[in-house]
Amino acid sequence: MLTAIGLMSGTSADGIDVALLRTDGERIAGFGPHLTLPLPPALRAEILAVMADPLRAEHDDLHALEACITRSHAEAVQALLARSGLHPTEIDVVGFHGQTVLHRPERRLTRQLGDGTALARQLGIAVVNRFRHADVAAGGQGAPLVPLFHAALARDLPQPLAVLNLGGIGNVTWLAGDHVLAFDTGPANALIDDWVRAGSGRNFDKDGALAAQGHVHQAQLDALLNHPYFTRTPPKSLDRHDFRPIASGSMSLEDGAATLTAFTAASVARARDHMPAPPRQWLVTGGGRHNATLMHMLAERLAAPVAPVESVGWDGDALEAQAFAFLAVRSLRALPLSLPSTTGAAQPMPGGELHQP
Repeated sequence: MLTAIGLMSGTSADGIDVALLRTDGERIAGFGPHLTLPLPPALRAEILAVMADPLRAEHDDLHALEACITRSHAEAVQALLARSGLHPTEIDVVGFHGQTVLHRPERRLTRQLGDGTALARQLGIAVVNRFRHADVAAGGQGAPLVPLFHAALARDLPQPLAVLNLGGIGNVTWLAGDHVLAFDTGPANALIDDWVRAGSGRNFDKDGALAAQGHVHQAQLDALLNHPYFTRTPPKSLDRHDFRPIASGSMSLEDGAATLTAFTAASVARARDHMPAPPRQWLVTGGGRHNATLMHMLAERLAAPVAPVESVGWDGDALEAQAFAFLAVRSLRALPLSLPSTTGAAQPMPGGELHQP
């Protein structure tokens, strides 16, 4: 068993999750401490600006931004080590996802900002990064990458089981024995966050309070659900900006939040159409599980119990960071990080690039 640290900064770019895990890349031997380090507001604003400009995200060198992102991730690891009383020599590897600013797998293109060599040097620990690139180069979607970790966690739970991650983009892992299916369900928090930020200056709809006060505009919801993405056969994945935000002023702040929250729930319900059998339970991770209105809407639309992952002893605040610790160890062992049924690549794909300090 190796001691690994995983790092994750998602499409919402609101913070860096860092978590420690003991694993051999197949089984989970133990969980360690974890924390979230908020991104400085100026850095977050620059990341979001790059995400919103695909030409810049694809073609600019973004060296200064990448250096800031890398340094922030180093600080997150150092904070975790300090809090837990661990020395860098006690860590075998760090899994460094980096910050996705562009994801266009149909063009065999994905870009995550983060310098693995610089991070290894700053930490004095081996680093694995570029987890998605081999899969995308082989014709896969390069996302989602957490399903094999979900499978390792859920091996003893009743199945079929759906693990739903509600970050900026939603993704689901459907598990039934050795059968693993995964794909992005649609926007989760991203459009809601953008709407609330534009209308109120707040970063998100805390606890779903705004949505709870609003009314769903069915015509707007139907238009959103008419997007061709929902009829595509998985595996499939999304970029954060594949769905356009609703024009400001078209609804009240509360009604827009309610409509977009209903859209997230409805898009998850649409995902059932692509599953070989209905899940017996939906376990929800990611920031969206804290949105009471969204969880209520999911329970109304899904014909199965819906619960946060904490109900089975997992930690939703650490799960994605733990996944990249797990994947870093799999990379060291040249084990697949993805399957044809999770990303659409022609064969199980190893991946990741190792950087020694």
